[in-house]
Amino acid sequence: MPNIKSAVKRVKTNEKRRQLNASHKSALRTAVKVADTALTGTDVETAKAALANATKKLDKAVTKGLIHRNAAARKKSRLAKRLNAITAAE
Repeated sequence: MPNIKSAVKRVKTNEKRRQLNASHKSALRTAVKVADTALTGTDVETAKAALANATKKLDKAVTKGLIHRNAAARKKSRLAKRLNAITAAE
């Protein structure tokens, strides 16, 4: 543990941010997995709703600096591509 007051505060804030980031990242992964499983099914409406939620979480993660914007764009693109495939097959 550091002795300097500002360093003590920095350790506390870093730990708080780390836990918040872990929480947001976990929620992001869950949303992407839910969208992924919804896209394997045949219900288009559920898939659209799950994709919208995952897209929102990905965009939010980019603004918070959790993931790179290109990584988010790549994930959104792949999910949208799968949605288009099941929509066309309908």
